[in-house]
Amino acid sequence: MIEPGHRSRKRSALALLAFASLFTAAAQAAPTFQMPFPCGQVWEGQTRTNHNPQNSVDFNRANDEGDTVVAAAAGTVSVVRNLGDTSYGKYVVIDHGGGWTTLYAHLNSYSVSVGQSVAIGKSIGTVGSTGGSTGPHLHFEERLNGSAQKIKFNGAQITYWGSASYTSRNSCGGGGGASGTVNTSGTPLNVRSGPGTSYSIVGSLADGAQVTIQCQTTGTSVTGTYGTSNIWNRIGSGRFIPDAYTYTGSDGRVAPNC
Repeated sequence: MIEPGHRSRKRSALALLAFASLFTAAAQAAPTFQMPFPCGQVWEGQTRTNHNPQNSVDFNRANDEGDTVVAAAAGTVSVVRNLGDTSYGKYVVIDHGGGWTTLYAHLNSYSVSVGQSVAIGKSIGTVGSTGGSTGPHLHFEERLNGSAQKIKFNGAQITYWGSASYTSRNSCGGGGGASGTVNTSGTPLNVRSGPGTSYSIVGSLADGAQVTIQCQTTGTSVTGTYGTSNIWNRIGSGRFIPDAYTYTGSDGRVAPNC
């Protein structure tokens, strides 16, 4: 027979294991990536089985050399490198947290440096034909723990295998948006009418609730599950929650400015 104290310790251990499993799963959640081009631009994306890596995509449009390339999600620049006339040529890697990175290759130029924090939609370079490229285009990858994954923009997977046209929603005012998960360790989270604790409470969200972040703005600084932040997430008309209690897969901005 198990003593009450033993049962309690066993329940505690199981609870810790369950929490660790949930934390690991959350850490692997992908950011809501957007296309690596400014809002409204239309690009032809090509995937093919003999591409290296296979899950990457090449983007083209007419006269695209020198066109702006932007961050597909907020993060920190981890690599800025020039391999000369081989492989990726000039390329940039952005770390988005949780094991997720994006890679932008064959650039004509880059405009960021290692360690720099970048917001979604931030210009990071221009389209080129460096490295092993045979013509101007952007080679793009979404990686999890270094392995290229099938690419998704705004939560929808692109076409595999073949070509398709895509319209960028990156940093479109009020468009695109991002997914988030409320994390309060159990306590309901107040929803405010504006971006600050002085605004009236207009509702609440349970711990673990899924939200769509329409846009982000700054307001009252709040200390929560993910540190201290003055970023507030608009999840509806007149409905705001603090980013410090919202898991988005990134420490920075993931949606357009309000």
